Amino acid sequence: MERDAPAPGKATVVAPARSERVLMWGGLPLLGAVLGALLKTLAEWLATWPWTPFEGPVQLISTLPDTPTRIGGAVVGLVAGLVLALIGESESGTVTVDGGEAVVESGDRRVAFRRSQVSAVFKEGKRLVALGPRTEELAGQATDLDARRLAAAFRKHGYPWREGGDPCAADYRRWVEGVPDLSASAHGLFAARARALRKDGSDAARDAEELRAELGKLGLVVRDERKTQYWRAIAPRDDTGSASEGP
Repeated sequence: MERDAPAPGKATVVAPARSERVLMWGGLPLLGAVLGALLKTLAEWLATWPWTPFEGPVQLISTLPDTPTRIGGAVVGLVAGLVLALIGESESGTVTVDGGEAVVESGDRRVAFRRSQVSAVFKEGKRLVALGPRTEELAGQATDLDARRLAAAFRKHGYPWREGGDPCAADYRRWVEGVPDLSASAHGLFAARARALRKDGSDAARDAEELRAELGKLGLVVRDERKTQYWRAIAPRDDTGSASEGP
């Protein structure tokens, strides 16, 4: 299938919309401040219950001085809202697309792939994914950016955007420890990744992505559904060095 010619001119940048940034940087801190200011009122109400969880902290907050507690709660809530806004903007990231290359930036991670290498690009859940000529994963990065805006940017510059998601979705199989189709090395990486997926936090997420990359070096593409891993093999090369169409 022929691709559209890349659009001339400058690159297209997809970033959080102004309304989204206003909501994050204005709404979240404001909500945090309001909830923090109301914390003593909530504690006083919970203290009247015959039984309440966290009874000790609730009783302590309800007996604190009124005005300082409300001011302190508002400040703490405001700071918490700003932290959440910072995390939200970092996870949204930025995607820059031109006729030669696309760059995905999120937090401290930067992934680039060339248009000439891409056989499909799509959003699957929160991940923006680009596949190469052998259906290998060239890039996969979590982003909260709107799929419609991403599709418009990639199509504008001639990338093969897939509206229906992963074209290889039917080829995935659930990982089961010991299945003979995988090597011992692959099973070891899958087992380590399963442990990382069961944990929470940025370190565990980073470990899971690094282990995904290691599995990619073994010719395997991985997708997750909740905490369950699914895998498929990339297409073999034919004698000319390109991806084989299969039998």
